[in-house]
Amino acid sequence: MGVRLLCRVAFCFLGVGLAAARVTQTPRHLIKRVGAKVLMECSQNMDHENMFWYRQDPGLGLQLLYWSYGIDGIEQGDLPFGYNVSRKKKEAFPLILESASTNQTSVYLCASS
Repeated sequence: MGVRLLCRVAFCFLGVGLAAARVTQTPRHLIKRVGAKVLMECSQNMDHENMFWYRQDPGLGLQLLYWSYGIDGIEQGDLPFGYNVSRKKKEAFPLILESASTNQTSVYLCASS
């Protein structure tokens, strides 16, 4: 059994006055082998233009990986290396790790505004 990579994925719900409004992140928890491809989905149903991916390591604040300002509008954050994103639909902003490594073990959060 090889070394495993643990990515704890947290849910970020934004219920600003609307019970059905939300940001959903899947999967909720994720364990992958080092070198494996990882896909984390982020979707929102609030018609927001902006979407964000963050990671939070123990004892540190949130670090912005990428943000998007609409379909195909993508900007790198403070820590983009080792990650890829795409925004083909307004409601979806997937995060991809092409080859997972142990230094990517973290809590990942997505958000929208």
